[in-house]
Amino acid sequence: MLGLMMAEPLRVATIIEHAAKWHSATEIVSRLPEGGIHRYTYADANRRSRQLAQALLKLGIENGDRVGTLAWNTHRHFELYFGVAGIGAVCHTINPRLFPEQLVYIINHAEDRLLFFDLTFLPLVERLAPVCPTVEKWVLLARPEHLPAQSALPGLCSYEELLAAETGDYAWPSFDENTACSLCYTSGTTDQPKGVLYSHRSTLLHALGISLPDSLGCSALDVIMPVVPMFHVNAWGLPYAAPLTGAKLVLPGAGMDSASLYELMETEGVTFSAGVPTIWLALLQFMRDGQRQFRTLRRTVVGGSSCPPALMRAFEDELHVTITHAWGMTETSPLGTAGRLKANQLSLSPEEKADVLAKQGRAVFGVDMKIVGDDGQELPHDGVAFGDLLVRGPWVVREYFRTPTPGELTADGWFRTGDVATIDADGFMQITDRSKDVIKSGGEWISSIDLENLAVSHPAVAEAAVIGVPSARWSERPLLVVVRRPGMDVSREEMLGFFRGKVAKFWEPDAVEFVDALPHTATGKLLKTQLRKDFAGYSVA
Repeated sequence: MLGLMMAEPLRVATIIEHAAKWHSATEIVSRLPEGGIHRYTYADANRRSRQLAQALLKLGIENGDRVGTLAWNTHRHFELYFGVAGIGAVCHTINPRLFPEQLVYIINHAEDRLLFFDLTFLPLVERLAPVCPTVEKWVLLARPEHLPAQSALPGLCSYEELLAAETGDYAWPSFDENTACSLCYTSGTTDQPKGVLYSHRSTLLHALGISLPDSLGCSALDVIMPVVPMFHVNAWGLPYAAPLTGAKLVLPGAGMDSASLYELMETEGVTFSAGVPTIWLALLQFMRDGQRQFRTLRRTVVGGSSCPPALMRAFEDELHVTITHAWGMTETSPLGTAGRLKANQLSLSPEEKADVLAKQGRAVFGVDMKIVGDDGQELPHDGVAFGDLLVRGPWVVREYFRTPTPGELTADGWFRTGDVATIDADGFMQITDRSKDVIKSGGEWISSIDLENLAVSHPAVAEAAVIGVPSARWSERPLLVVVRRPGMDVSREEMLGFFRGKVAKFWEPDAVEFVDALPHTATGKLLKTQLRKDFAGYSVA
């Protein structure tokens, strides 16, 4: 017997419709790449998204067509999220920080028909255009006066010109909720980037999931500023969660430096933000240098890579800002876990609570997870056993876009994340390493992440990475690579001695090397493949 409820399909456009109807006066504020601050309301955004939909249809965009974006976090990019998906097309957000050859591959692999870009990326786009034959029209996300006097870009026009020609008198169509709505590619650290094609259903469910109190806890009382770019896994879903809950949305544009972020947070009364650890490490130093405090910011979520416990403590103790540690990946839309305490953990000591919250957190409803050993058998949730992390759920990838990748799913439908993790009795998951980064020394596993987190707690260390290097006796041993803080010094002997008594003896790094900077991926993660190349041939006695 079936239930007798309305079968209203889950569609992304219903989010902006809801915000326009019930939170019509709530603001969206963005810093424009061409300069200045733009502010308007959810009602305005809904109208302009419908104008965009009309313009896209006039340009011949059809259901399933890919529309690319090379854009920062702005109101225009926000409109593209809804205007493109609202007609049944696919909004393909492209990460401009990738290598040019990767960008060419991604655009051509997706077969983008249109590409919208910010003024910042005009030189990049002019280099890409001759080798991206599927793109029929390039649209500058700006007013007509910002168009270049001369350009070889085919069909170049202004975004505001396109919208001005339309009335906005348009009703969002209804279609199957499993229709594709957006496309994001992985950062391609070991191979060509792979496309993850999200559906309207998965995207809306993810937005609901991240809004839950024990997840990211978004509400109409919040002023949300996603520092994580909208070209990186849809800014972790916050451009959908903010209108869904009625929160004010602040978009920082290209101004990702600490001074610009702080100024916008203070001016607009930001209460909640999100970004990768490198953003918050830089902001922490900026706050310390100027002896500054936040007026309204009270919490932020950190993901993308493991958040050092020292960073979490500093934000809490010095700035009175709570960091929620989260985990996810492009293939999980991205949120999979969030670090929020349970009732039975409230009586723990401050140190014990900090240990719990330093883990990646517990599964958000909508994501199931387990750890398995080399034999594929599930391992106990005792916080000690660690194995390959598998996930499944309505916003977890089933297969990659146009890329056959056998082995990503188990026979019973679980996605292999490539992470090695533990899960404790309260369900808190902790990443101990990427499966390709774990160090196996004398038959025992060593977590590079734990060693890195300990290293950055040293006052003279700005950033650290640990990789395995060959050892004649032990097969592999950990090499610590350190970036010193400006104006501070620490010797090799002092750095190696810092680990003594804090980890098992066989975990202690055998060597340390100091560098000016560590390589990172386009999404801010440590690029250990490059580190291994840099230290190829390095070995320890």
